[in-house]
Amino acid sequence: MDTLSYKTVSLNKATVEKEWVLIDATDLPLGRLSSRIALVLRGKNKPGFTPHVDCGDNVIVINAEKVALKGKKMTERVYTRYTGYPGGQRFTTPKEILEKRPEELIRRAVKGMLPKNRLGDDILGNLHIYAGPEHPHQAQNPKVIKLDQI
Repeated sequence: MDTLSYKTVSLNKATVEKEWVLIDATDLPLGRLSSRIALVLRGKNKPGFTPHVDCGDNVIVINAEKVALKGKKMTERVYTRYTGYPGGQRFTTPKEILEKRPEELIRRAVKGMLPKNRLGDDILGNLHIYAGPEHPHQAQNPKVIKLDQI
């Protein structure tokens, strides 16, 4: 038996082949959408996945304002942040976030599903979210994918 044919392939920054992927978020549940985006950003859908390397694709999400939240999550879910000052705890709901910055809702959900280190910060930089159907990345020829194809 030839043992050389069973070597583990480990990618590095120079050997990674990144693609551009386009996802339409219209009427998709926030959690399922975010988990699939995190999977593609991380590169776990590729056969050469390497945990310590940014080997995922660049993801473009359009129509972020049309993402779906079922039940009472739109008003009863609460996001907490702290300004750093006494009495500076602030609370927001998904409804308020969608009115002001719809991209932020998807960005927060995806960020929570990525590693909590420098690699996770780098991977989040490959995510491009837009509220409407227009995006400035036509030159990259993004591949349109459906949620069930991932």
